[in-house]
Amino acid sequence: MLLMSDVSISVPRAVLSVSPQKWLTEGDPVTLNCEVNGSSTGWTFSWFTETFSSGIRNDYELLSDSSRGAGGKYTVSSADLNHTGVYVCRAERDKTAVYTTYSNTQPLWVTGVSPPVSLIISPSRTQHFTSVSLSLSCEDQSNSDGWTVRRYTDSGRLEDCSSLRWRSQTGSTCTIRSTITSDTGVYWCQSESGENYHPVNITVHFGVILESPVHPVTEGDNLTLRCLYPYTTVSNLRADFYKDGSLIQNQITEMIIPTVSKSHEGFYYCKHPDRGESLKSWISVRGQKSANK
Repeated sequence: MLLMSDVSISVPRAVLSVSPQKWLTEGDPVTLNCEVNGSSTGWTFSWFTETFSSGIRNDYELLSDSSRGAGGKYTVSSADLNHTGVYVCRAERDKTAVYTTYSNTQPLWVTGVSPPVSLIISPSRTQHFTSVSLSLSCEDQSNSDGWTVRRYTDSGRLEDCSSLRWRSQTGSTCTIRSTITSDTGVYWCQSESGENYHPVNITVHFGVILESPVHPVTEGDNLTLRCLYPYTTVSNLRADFYKDGSLIQNQITEMIIPTVSKSHEGFYYCKHPDRGESLKSWISVRGQKSANK
């Protein structure tokens, strides 16, 4: 006799991926792909964004246009700033009541020239030392009311300023009193209506860090990079600087690139022969605004 305890029920799992990449510039196309066992055949798909909850687990909100991705591909032909968010999918087998689990989370980060709100970071850089204070605030042109700082950590946790590790919140300003490496993640501003803007990738590193701009550099401007270390009397190290894995300057305390162009966009890091090397930071270059705008 077969008992129910002897039956193992396997729930199929949805797997979510993104093409071409999760970091986008406003106007770029992007496609989210959802599959079950490597295929989308025979399944109908639904699409959600992850929303913050004060409970142990976060909630999922069905996208208003979820049905257009029913075939397994949710395509945005021109990404808008408020497409920033953390997405999941789920599938139902056609003409049955069999559902998959919710998929893995897949973030999308969309940057633009003129977001309606700016994420202000102090100290003003994307890489930070451990055991220091870090302040983040959302500011728009009129005021900073109604905005909340959110973050998505490397461990896949969606959190807000009231979370345990964040420690302090005053209005739209969040302060991490003593940073640790697990504070690494993407931070952004969320409106009261749930729209997400201005994502910034922040890393916390023990040792050497690269000082680079928080916001995209405008074509024609200068770009200044420094290599910093917390345990010396002079914080600026004489170091080598790399772009996309290739050495571009060696043994200097400050690297200045005059008249930046799109070709300067890429991943940068610095390296000191004794102190070690920094993590990589993406430097984004945006076009100049035309004079008639």
